[in-house]
Amino acid sequence: MNFLIAGAGFAGAVVARELADAGHTVHVIDRRPHIAGNAYDEYDSHGVLIHRYGPHIFHTNGARIAEYLSRFTEWRPYEHRVLGVVDGKTYPFPINRDTLNQLYGLDLDEAAAAAFFERVREPRDPVATSEDVVLNSVGRDLYEKFFLNYTRKQWGMDPAQLKAGVAARIPVRTNTDDRYFTDSFQAMPAEGYTRMFERMLDHPSISVELEVEFDEVRARGGYDHIIYTGPIDAFYGYRFGRLPYRSLRFEHEFLPGVAQYQAVGTVNYPNDHAFTRITEFKHLTGQQHEGTSLVREYPEADGDPYYPVPSNDNEALFKRYESLAKDEANVTFVGRLAQYRYYNMDQVVGAALAAARQLIG
Repeated sequence: MNFLIAGAGFAGAVVARELADAGHTVHVIDRRPHIAGNAYDEYDSHGVLIHRYGPHIFHTNGARIAEYLSRFTEWRPYEHRVLGVVDGKTYPFPINRDTLNQLYGLDLDEAAAAAFFERVREPRDPVATSEDVVLNSVGRDLYEKFFLNYTRKQWGMDPAQLKAGVAARIPVRTNTDDRYFTDSFQAMPAEGYTRMFERMLDHPSISVELEVEFDEVRARGGYDHIIYTGPIDAFYGYRFGRLPYRSLRFEHEFLPGVAQYQAVGTVNYPNDHAFTRITEFKHLTGQQHEGTSLVREYPEADGDPYYPVPSNDNEALFKRYESLAKDEANVTFVGRLAQYRYYNMDQVVGAALAAARQLIG
């Protein structure tokens, strides 16, 4: 069969490779001038490897996912660490026992930290919103110091307006584990994400066309099946209205002669500045360079769609589009934007492998 795949990010590239390996012909397109979607990385003008669209840290508990991607890259072990700035001082985040001890001048052991959380938490039943999740877990003071204003900046909404799953992604710990993720596999592609995508799409049955619009290519015809990874509402011409997405503006900066700007890969600024966080890429990549490159992230309402906004109203609107998609005989929708899901990278890979299996039969 002859397949058209709209989008050269994780969803599109994984499906493309699976279909090509199964003997099908695949044409991959993207409106951007590069492959790899939001995971695209490149060397900036100073020779530092950066992620153009903000930090992408790979982590998974799925051995099958790590195995699959290992066909296309070697790995550099990396465990991401984050600090949060409160009143001018940095604290481990997600909140752990060290956070409590440093913030409140305490000396809690693990049992005492658990008792502390139990004492300050505000029980919520049911736990329906992100505010409920955090207050139910850590109480009012930690909620206001680390979560409330960060959420307002990131989503343009109060935590009380967001579904519980947003905050549920962030753990709270009574031990001193300061890793942002605890997945069994945590690593970065040794030569970068773009090189991994180049290898994935390097197949005689795969052709790639960049800086082209989906509607233009679709109008040419000649395809037996379409795999669509873009916004599902755009596919249907916004028939029921636009699905809300949160966008980001990235401010990149190179600091000459600065070997290291901050102690960890990412520092969150929940209460200060218009940006949410600063990431220093050399922590992620392990690159040696006399200078360093940073990115500040400014959440915005308009711009490229990055994050589906998880609220009940938005989920109801998505279901209307999903009902149209289920009636499509020759179109498969997969990926964060097409499925309106807050997927991590490994979850996108898993969804793409499942979609490919179904298509291959």
